[in-house]
Amino acid sequence: MAPTTAKQWTVEGKDGFESLKLNEKAAVPQLGDKDVLVKMHAASLNYRDLIIPKGKYPFPMKDGVVPGSDGAGTVEAVGAQVTRFQPGDKVVTLFNQGHLAGSLTPTEVGTGLGGVLDGTLREYAKFNEQGLVKSPENLNFFEASTLTCAGLTAWNALYGLESRSLKPGDWVLTQGTGGVSIFAVQFAKAAGAKVIATTSSQEKGDMLKKLGADHVINYKENPNWGEAAKSLTPGHEGVQHVIEVGGPTTMAQSLKAVRIDGVISIIGFLGGFSKDQPTFLDCLNNLCTARGILVGSRLQFEDMNRAIEANDIHPVVDEKVFDLDHLKDAYEYMWDQKHFGKLCIKIA
Repeated sequence: MAPTTAKQWTVEGKDGFESLKLNEKAAVPQLGDKDVLVKMHAASLNYRDLIIPKGKYPFPMKDGVVPGSDGAGTVEAVGAQVTRFQPGDKVVTLFNQGHLAGSLTPTEVGTGLGGVLDGTLREYAKFNEQGLVKSPENLNFFEASTLTCAGLTAWNALYGLESRSLKPGDWVLTQGTGGVSIFAVQFAKAAGAKVIATTSSQEKGDMLKKLGADHVINYKENPNWGEAAKSLTPGHEGVQHVIEVGGPTTMAQSLKAVRIDGVISIIGFLGGFSKDQPTFLDCLNNLCTARGILVGSRLQFEDMNRAIEANDIHPVVDEKVFDLDHLKDAYEYMWDQKHFGKLCIKIA
């Protein structure tokens, strides 16, 4: 039986990480007929989580929200009409709780955990049964907690545009060593694709090669890495997929790397903003598709989990794990970019 109170973080204001407040005796949610109560065991952080308390998140959110979108746990109890889960099941959260299949709708954009809806950084959490998936059987709770955003975003980038979905022998360009980029390396290699990865250091480059990257380009040593990537592909035609996480500061090089009819999946803007960013006409000049992505659907999540089990893929988790009481320290650690792969929180 679940207790009546439990630990829970909330975001109170926009004053940076000091806006994170811990309530050690928050009420455990009561279940409706279609709800599932999950005992959270692990969560993982995203860049989005860091900018919400700083007031820099551009999408809908509510005051006093429980932060965190990514989490894994065990079903503690279910509502009277729940059919998808039973107590004891190991589950992972879906980011946009309403996005079950197909394209996002404006309504579904407003169902993001840790923004509009209360998230995962608490000991017990309530979700509608539609907003959970079963965890891959080959993963532990920390690994499973990384799938919600980074894993599913990478999967959507490679497979979400069905007419251009990843095929064996395709070439994929990834940027850096963040969660989405590392997942993209792993998924691409499992599919029989070739991977060119960019990074900023020899040490990170060595880690990317261990994960299967076929070529690594140091973008600090070679600022014209887009052309360098294209030169590595057969016939110098370019890559079929670019996982674009830098945004305005890296898009020009991504356009140089992509082949005719290739896809640039725009994930974020980690590189900040730039006045000299490319225009829509550059997509015409390069005859490519630039596609914005906001994570993915539950149907895609279930497809991804089958691939993770079939190929025994294990997410890369940073060696340092923080407990729930030291959440602010975890935010600082990630903000200072001290992590490699996904940064996880131990909840229970």
